[in-house]
Amino acid sequence: MTDFERKVYQIIVNMHLYGKNPTLNDLKRKTGKREEDIRAAVKRLLMKGELKWDKEKRNWIL
Repeated sequence: MTDFERKVYQIIVNMHLYGKNPTLNDLKRKTGKREEDIRAAVKRLLMKGELKWDKEKRNWIL
C-alpha cells in the first residue's frame, strides 16, 4: 500500500467510525489531491481487497 493509499484508507476508516461516509469532496479537501488521483487510489484499494462497497446500504465495509 502506498502512502497515499494508506492516507485515503485511514480517512475512510476514521469517518466510518463516526458513522459517516466520506464524499469525494471530503477526500479532496482532506488529501489535497485531484479527483483522478483519489479515484485511482480507491480503485487500487478495492482491487487489493482492503475496502469493499456495499451497494445496497451505500456504505464501506472495512
